[in-house]
Amino acid sequence: MAYTDPLLLTARHTSQSPRHLHNCPTTPRNPPPTPTTAEGDMVVALHDDETGALVAAEGDAALAGEDDAPVVCSARGAWEVFTEESRRLWAIGAPIAFNIICLYGTNSTTQIFAGHIGNRELSAVAIGLSVVSNFSFGFLLGMGSALETLCGQAFGAGQVTMLGIYMQRSWIILTASAVLLSPLYVFAAPILRLLGQEDAIAAAAGEFTLRIIPQMFALAINFPTQKFLQAQSKVTVLAWIGFVALVAHVGLLALFVSVLGWGIAGAAAAYDVSAWLIVLAQVAYVVGWCRDGWTGLSRSAFNELWAFVKLSLASAVMLCLEIWYMMVLVVLTGHLEDAEIAVDSISICMNINGWEGMLFIGLNAAISVRVSNELGSGRPRATMHAVAVVVVQSLAFGLVAMVLILATRNHFAAIFTGDRHLQKAVANIAYLLAVTMVLNSIQPVISGTVAQLRTNHSVDCVVSSIQFDSFFRCGGRWRMAGRGGIHQPGLLLRLRPTPRLHFRLPPQMGRAGHLGGHVVWYCSADSHPHVHGLQN
Repeated sequence: MAYTDPLLLTARHTSQSPRHLHNCPTTPRNPPPTPTTAEGDMVVALHDDETGALVAAEGDAALAGEDDAPVVCSARGAWEVFTEESRRLWAIGAPIAFNIICLYGTNSTTQIFAGHIGNRELSAVAIGLSVVSNFSFGFLLGMGSALETLCGQAFGAGQVTMLGIYMQRSWIILTASAVLLSPLYVFAAPILRLLGQEDAIAAAAGEFTLRIIPQMFALAINFPTQKFLQAQSKVTVLAWIGFVALVAHVGLLALFVSVLGWGIAGAAAAYDVSAWLIVLAQVAYVVGWCRDGWTGLSRSAFNELWAFVKLSLASAVMLCLEIWYMMVLVVLTGHLEDAEIAVDSISICMNINGWEGMLFIGLNAAISVRVSNELGSGRPRATMHAVAVVVVQSLAFGLVAMVLILATRNHFAAIFTGDRHLQKAVANIAYLLAVTMVLNSIQPVISGTVAQLRTNHSVDCVVSSIQFDSFFRCGGRWRMAGRGGIHQPGLLLRLRPTPRLHFRLPPQMGRAGHLGGHVVWYCSADSHPHVHGLQN
């Protein structure tokens, strides 16, 4: 199988694109060896040794990327690519980010209402949401990552009818995962006592988590349905559903907590009801308005469940490790003197950090859709442009968030509590919060990119091991949070110059709906040590 330089592929179509993007000097170079198969698989080489660019190899013309994005060789060309890619990114990312911010708003408003009941209630709800609920959130979100990959590539390849089957398959897997996670909610109180939490806080948190089990099962339906719509860029409806759900949630909190006086039991009831309102609205839209992707319930959803699980499991572990190092902050502060103030202050800071994080998760979803769609369409250079733009914008948002936190460090805690002592404790750690918001700005979008550049667990295991290493080697709670945000972009930069990552696509992809494939590593002697471990 001969190697086809993407620069030559682009040169064939210079009349179709701006001149300043294509008249670039080229020099002959020896291409890297590419794998060949008896089945005639196409090979897409995602990383080129000399340029570091995402490149395409020979294969089916429709899949090899002859209509790929132009090569950028000037500042003007770079600006045009940046503006066009930003437009595409935010057309997907803005509604998704707004939807996720609204969903996260249900967590924040629940904590706000609990905080105005009392400090102990705030601690209980904060631990219930930050430690227990966030764990299941991360695991279920990760287990749904296979759907994100397969739906995005199926849609890019024109296989829209497969989306509904993939979604139903994900419903089955995530519901089973929720059943397995249920004991964590049921036995939350003794687990928290075992971790050293005060008895009163652990008991209240256990009561709250027991009451929010229905919300976890709502997530098992929510995530697949959401990714089904995201893959088709039907994201505006998600934004409206999220907004209506947030307004309804605030109304339910006011009714149950403020009017009826149900306390944190009322907060849990509002949390459950709003979660299922979102699910019912999403499913109704899919069944009624997505006729291309939804063809009804199918027995095919029960096929290849284990392959689907294997595709998702490493991403689930990766997300859990990312969330764990934030969860541990809350658990460790429960061992300090004046545990209520310590837990409340760190929870408020994490809540604020979470608002910024939801924006980046929206960008994560957007870049996941862009990367999977472009790879499914055979446009690797367009994939590279999308990744570069989202990384730059994420860093800029992180810097803006840092400035806002520093400017309002003495005031933002008043949203959650009227306790002056607690407000002062939050202001004392606001500087560290500001730095953490910058360090964690790039990591979510890198996760979205990495998750799409694989069809098995190899890349995710590298990232997971880095997250695990970050947690255990760092001293201090905020150093754990900061170093975790640094490692993943650093990993991508270290992997990029040395290994050549190839993504093998079967030739029937885009014609028969088959989306199989696997990752093949070609590494030089000085490659990253984690990569050699994966090869074995």
